[in-house]
Amino acid sequence: MPTLRRHFVTTAAPPPETARYAHAVEAGGLLHVTGQLPIDPEDPQAPLPATIEAQTERVFQNLQRILNAAGYRLGDTVFARVYLANFARDYAGLNAVYHQHFREDRHLPARTTVGVAALGRDALVEIDLVVAKA
Repeated sequence: MPTLRRHFVTTAAPPPETARYAHAVEAGGLLHVTGQLPIDPEDPQAPLPATIEAQTERVFQNLQRILNAAGYRLGDTVFARVYLANFARDYAGLNAVYHQHFREDRHLPARTTVGVAALGRDALVEIDLVVAKA
């Protein structure tokens, strides 16, 4: 059984009172990052950004905080899972921001994008990652 290391990142958005989880868990050389919503870590109760582009950018900022704290890089992402509350409307806007963070083909992770009925806080997007140390 691999050693597990749980990361609780004080600079990341805290879990809601109704849920308990680590921001990330390291196991077998991989970091599994909990799905991130577009919540402002400095003001978790603040309204979410209005557009899919702004929400996606905030999600990437939140993911980056967790990766930095755990000693990983976004460019080492193995797999990204994306959840969209309105797939048809928001897929192109999501991709416009997503591809700014994964610019080079050699850094593109495997990816699944799914439409869901709803996300926490009525967010438009949530993303979780699996990252490996280079």
